[in-house]
Amino acid sequence: MRLSRLDHVDWLRFAGLFTYACVGVPLVGEATFELQLVRPSMYLGWWVSYLVFGVTYWSLTRELGVPRPLRLRLPLLMVMSASWALIGYFSESALPGILLLVLAGVLPWIMPLRWAIFWLALDTLALIPVLVSTTDWTWMQAALQCVLYLGFTVFTFVTSLVAKGQAEAREVQRRLNAELRATRALLAESSRIGERLRISRDLHDLLGHHLTALLLNLEVASHVAQGAAQERVRQAQTLAKLLLADVREAVSTLRSEDSIDLTEAWHSVIDGVPGPQIHLALPDRFALEDPRRAQVLLRCAQEVITNTIRHAGARNLWLSFEQGPEGAVRMHARDDGKGAPELTRGNGLKGMHERLTELGGWLRVKTGPGEGFELDAELPVEAT
Repeated sequence: MRLSRLDHVDWLRFAGLFTYACVGVPLVGEATFELQLVRPSMYLGWWVSYLVFGVTYWSLTRELGVPRPLRLRLPLLMVMSASWALIGYFSESALPGILLLVLAGVLPWIMPLRWAIFWLALDTLALIPVLVSTTDWTWMQAALQCVLYLGFTVFTFVTSLVAKGQAEAREVQRRLNAELRATRALLAESSRIGERLRISRDLHDLLGHHLTALLLNLEVASHVAQGAAQERVRQAQTLAKLLLADVREAVSTLRSEDSIDLTEAWHSVIDGVPGPQIHLALPDRFALEDPRRAQVLLRCAQEVITNTIRHAGARNLWLSFEQGPEGAVRMHARDDGKGAPELTRGNGLKGMHERLTELGGWLRVKTGPGEGFELDAELPVEAT
């Protein structure tokens, strides 16, 4: 793995793993070997607790920057909290309190701020009886030692909280950049269509008009000309007719290609999305003639992706579009997230419904616990 490919979340994850490994080094010293000879059961308990903490931390931080339901991560977090306390009990050392730093770096990414502060405070208080039972310190001495640990853990907690805020701000910026790129692609397509339409109108109104007038004059000249001059007029008349036919064909070609190609816009929307993985299915050539309808479909797709990232807790999102024979564009979206017992339409879904119904379309959403979200929408290509 190249260091340049590691993002801030990866650095945070490996920093915690490094701290975890460093804590284990002093514990595998001479005192541990004495413990192995005197009380092998304590030695075994130490190793099991230490390994459980490491495995749990690695599993918990595997997708640290991706939103996941708290109910899926809470059991692992409880195991981590229990593991560091058991390490202190079995090793009869205060060093496992340093593992609170690792825990403090993970908490802001897993639960809301108030709950994270409460969890950190509870774990810090739990260190007091661990120190009293494993050392010859009094309760007051253990409490003062916990204050020292608290200073380190709060610093780590705030640093991780700031990193999370920056990550969220970066994600908002990425989403806005994707929207801007998609909008720019639509504007470029609209500008291209506008220019082609202007050229076709100029060809039809100006060149076509003058050629028609030229044909009428040549028709008159063919009746008054005599001999070789009449033959030349006939040839000029034939060439003018061919030129007028070519102009009409060019105008028809320009007008037949006045639809907006949405392929680039869709790829701009999904480009750089950290999660979930988006599986996009598009027709061979996905184009609409109405810029407003293209904009509505683009905004609906963006809202689907945003809702999936924020609320679904999904690993995959399947997004497909198809153009029906009856003259409508259909959008189907499905994720493998947690779903919900009942559907609550937020501002995003309400906005999608309003945009679609305003243009004669419709929206249906289906969900259930553990079934993810499934969305179907249809938008008529022509005004109704």
